[in-house]
Amino acid sequence: MNLNASPGSVIDPNPAVGAPQLFDFSTLSPDTVSDLGSRTWLVRAHNIVFALTDLEAGDHLTRDDADEHMLVALTEGQRLDIRARGGVAGVAGRSIAVIPPGTSEITARSSGRIIRLFALSASDLKDRCPNNDYYTTGASRAATAKPWPEPRSTRVHVYSRLDDIPARPERLGRIFRNRHAMVNFLYPRVGPRDPATLSPHQHDDFEQLSYADSGEYVHHLREAWGKDRRAWHEDQHVRVGGPSLLIIPPAVIHTSEAIGAGTNQLIDIFAGPRADFSARDGWVLNADDYPAPAELSS
Repeated sequence: MNLNASPGSVIDPNPAVGAPQLFDFSTLSPDTVSDLGSRTWLVRAHNIVFALTDLEAGDHLTRDDADEHMLVALTEGQRLDIRARGGVAGVAGRSIAVIPPGTSEITARSSGRIIRLFALSASDLKDRCPNNDYYTTGASRAATAKPWPEPRSTRVHVYSRLDDIPARPERLGRIFRNRHAMVNFLYPRVGPRDPATLSPHQHDDFEQLSYADSGEYVHHLREAWGKDRRAWHEDQHVRVGGPSLLIIPPAVIHTSEAIGAGTNQLIDIFAGPRADFSARDGWVLNADDYPAPAELSS
């Protein structure tokens, strides 16, 4: 089955495994628009809230949260200031930051696109997500994650200029985590992916959020067959550009194929952090700031 993206759609739902959810932000109306014109789209997953904002220069995003949240700055040359815990931290270019609990403010020194990832304790955002009912009605088959250990410092953590991090063939991308989520800022791919190098796989008990920021992709999705042929579902091949988000439920076999002629940029998000990635030496680039649970270190 070949599908083109439709905004905010649930794709071929199967009660046994849940349903992939697709959000094409190029066609969806924003959930909020600020006085200066910044536009924000809200989506929730089983364990986090995803907020995408096209942020206008001079605008401010103010929060007062019980838990920390993660910021992903997506635009080359973007400049932001983060005020929290009585100090100010600067963000330059494509970067990741973790903002501690309490009152915080993000100020845009230039226009650009950002993602923010919130714990579900941000109930004012969670309750406004257009797909909130999917999770409150029990359709999700993902496990509920527990927060990982506290960071070694409660300051704002900024990891700037991701473009300057050299690629390593043994590491999938540029991977960072906080207590609630893990972000893999994959290396950009110029031109289509070699169709002989796809990587179909599945996750037993957690979702994968695949955010396409630019380019064009086909997300290939397959459900494993059981004994009852009447419950089988056709493979799905979902073609979408950026910005868009696909939430892949547990047990769905998946791989994403870049097909755009230019730069294709994908970011994978997991909540909570992945134990298998965290167990690989050198994969998580901010592991010194955000320790793994003790049982992973023993």
